[in-house]
Amino acid sequence: MEIRKGGAGDIPAILGMMDSAVEWLVTEGREGQWGTEPYSSRPAATEKIEDTVGSGPTWIAEVDGEAAGAMTLAPRPSPYIDPADEPEVFVRLLVIDSRFRGRGVGSALLAHAVEETRRQSVGLLRVDCYAGGEGRLVDYYRRNGFTPTETFAVEGWPGQLLARRV
Repeated sequence: MEIRKGGAGDIPAILGMMDSAVEWLVTEGREGQWGTEPYSSRPAATEKIEDTVGSGPTWIAEVDGEAAGAMTLAPRPSPYIDPADEPEVFVRLLVIDSRFRGRGVGSALLAHAVEETRRQSVGLLRVDCYAGGEGRLVDYYRRNGFTPTETFAVEGWPGQLLARRV
């Protein structure tokens, strides 16, 4: 696996990863996270991905030369989260193509986020995620060194904010 710098040119691949993830979530009965329709077919969702990729450096994990996951790091959180009272790096996007599930792609990207946070001499790495689905995603971030800090809701979508000291 290699992690490379990404950017706007990777948006089609990222949308493909989002579509793959939505399809997998639907088969798991977890429609509450990202809905049931492909991201690429929803203009507002596509615009959100474009805005997110523009918010900070994007990193692409490749497995055998194929884009397997994507992560965007930003100096500030998503608009519905209050900024920290100290400098932070915020994981604004983390998505894995479902074909690469279970191969450590997400954990590798999160480890890269820790390294990038250190490289910037910042002590706080945060992420927010879907808190429904029996808390599976929250547990995933816990296994990757994050600690839940506060819950929130956006238009009925249950969320969890998590932090990791670096």
